[in-house]
Amino acid sequence: MADDFDLLETESNSKEAKVDVNWGKAVDQMKSKLAQEDDPQSRQKILNATLDDVVGMAEQDRKSLLDAIKDLTDYQDEVGIIFEKFSTLNANEQKVIDSAQKALERAKVELENAENVKDNWWNNLWGRKAKIKSREEELVAAQKTRDGADMKAKAMFQERIETADVQTLLNELSYKSQAAVGRLKTREVEIKEVEDKLQVAIVEASKNHTKALEKKQETEDKLEEQYALLKQARQSLEEISDKQSPAYSEAIGKVTTIEQKVEELEGLKNAYTTLAASKDSFVHKHNLTIKVLTSLRSNLQTHRAKLKSDTDERLKYYDGYVVALKARTDQEFAAILEHLGVKTDEHIGQTLASMHTASAKARQEMMDNIPVHEKVMQGVYSSYAEALQEIRVKDADIQKDFANRYGIDMKEIFEEYYKTDGTAPSKEAPATPEAPKPKAAEDDLLG
Repeated sequence: MADDFDLLETESNSKEAKVDVNWGKAVDQMKSKLAQEDDPQSRQKILNATLDDVVGMAEQDRKSLLDAIKDLTDYQDEVGIIFEKFSTLNANEQKVIDSAQKALERAKVELENAENVKDNWWNNLWGRKAKIKSREEELVAAQKTRDGADMKAKAMFQERIETADVQTLLNELSYKSQAAVGRLKTREVEIKEVEDKLQVAIVEASKNHTKALEKKQETEDKLEEQYALLKQARQSLEEISDKQSPAYSEAIGKVTTIEQKVEELEGLKNAYTTLAASKDSFVHKHNLTIKVLTSLRSNLQTHRAKLKSDTDERLKYYDGYVVALKARTDQEFAAILEHLGVKTDEHIGQTLASMHTASAKARQEMMDNIPVHEKVMQGVYSSYAEALQEIRVKDADIQKDFANRYGIDMKEIFEEYYKTDGTAPSKEAPATPEAPKPKAAEDDLLG
């Protein structure tokens, strides 16, 4: 056994970093959000479903997904998960974070360059200290911007997904699941490292427990010796009759020295006893902690394996759902076109039927109007006959006048046109005159 070993030493040569996890009420809140009662009418909804019902159901899916994504994003903040690593950011959202990070790194480099300028009166004269102060202020501002970049990007992300479609929300959920798989793996490694450290601690605590017991035994052996010496010293003191003699004083001093040594050894014995009990206690505590951590790590492995496998399957499942939604939309579009086509056919049929009816009515009206036209034409022909009669009488006078004046017999000229006497035109007009026939040169519309 090494003589320099001291189990009462309180300082530790190694200091482990403290793991700080802010759980809050995040887990309970998420459970509350996700807990939903079964709908007893769900079967009836399926049985009576129409395409219009599906629209409402799909919108409800979108709203539920949107609420879940928002809750998950808030949950990330509460448990200290970095937002940008657990959300699918678009170019603008990622640019906010990247730009802030680059500005911060640039500010650090510029401050370092300013501080690296040699500190002498000449450089100070040319504003070295002022530049350093300016760069420090710029670094503070850049750090502040970087700290707020995640929140700004998150606000942009939340605003964007407000109007996102189901496919975008499903992609976000899948991305978070994939990111969670990586986080679970990292946590498993962290737990395993702690387990290994605790295993070492158990070994050390067990060794120290053994050493404490050994030291305690050594102390008890020394105590036995001192108890024997003390007994002898007290007996020698009692045997001295002269209480004023130097021998008596020397004997008292010896007893006192031995009693002091006994007191120290008893204190040391108690310390080693307590330390041995403490080390023994921590052996059991570390052992219990290892069991708990191993169980947690095993559960994490189960969740990670299932989440990874299920996420891969869900990607296919979600693809099917999205395609089904698109197919429903296409089907609805086809139904709209079919409905529109039927309505168009119906309207065209109505128009054609109306056209035929109107044409038949027009023909009937034309036939009904023929007697009216004939009556009108009878008056026309009568007027025409009267006019011709007057013309013929006047033509006869003109013929006589030409014959008398110029010696020309006009009879041959007019006999081609007037072969009958003056009453002939009235006989030519029929009692019921026919409508005038079209000229031969005109098209026959019925041909």
